[in-house]
Amino acid sequence: MDEARGQAADDAMMTRIGQVIMLHRGGDREEARNRFALLWEEIGEDGDPLHRCTLAHYMADTQDDPADELMWDLLALAAADALTDERTRRHPGAPAVRAFYPSLHLNLAADYVKLGQEEAARSQLAMARQASDALGEDPYSEGVRSAIERLALRLGEATGGASRRQAGGEAAPPQG
Repeated sequence: MDEARGQAADDAMMTRIGQVIMLHRGGDREEARNRFALLWEEIGEDGDPLHRCTLAHYMADTQDDPADELMWDLLALAAADALTDERTRRHPGAPAVRAFYPSLHLNLAADYVKLGQEEAARSQLAMARQASDALGEDPYSEGVRSAIERLALRLGEATGGASRRQAGGEAAPPQG
């Protein structure tokens, strides 16, 4: 019975986080940032790693200052490091923990680009590439791979995208 209540509470928090994500995607960045901040206070710095990772990952996208965005993306990564596959399995539809890392490292690489820290960006991009083997063959995964390649091109690095397309793979739609 207690486990069922815990799972319902987990789902309730993920639902609330999802509602704020939708608010942000609907264009109300400031209100989303304010609501994420309230949820962060409720979850706490030592709260459920899945909640912290998800919230921090999306909170980063609401930031105006690249340094603040970096801070939230680092908090998302730290929460992912504390996350277990057992925990993600309790939330329907959540991928294995290792599938979080390509996007988390990609976001950090983009943050470092914004901050003019090219070497740190390249390091995070390399980690995103290395972690991308955990991605599946679905639109989300293809979007992450495509974003990795776009950032690599922006940094002047060679990518494997052209050879994949020549080998018959489809290019993924751009991800914002």
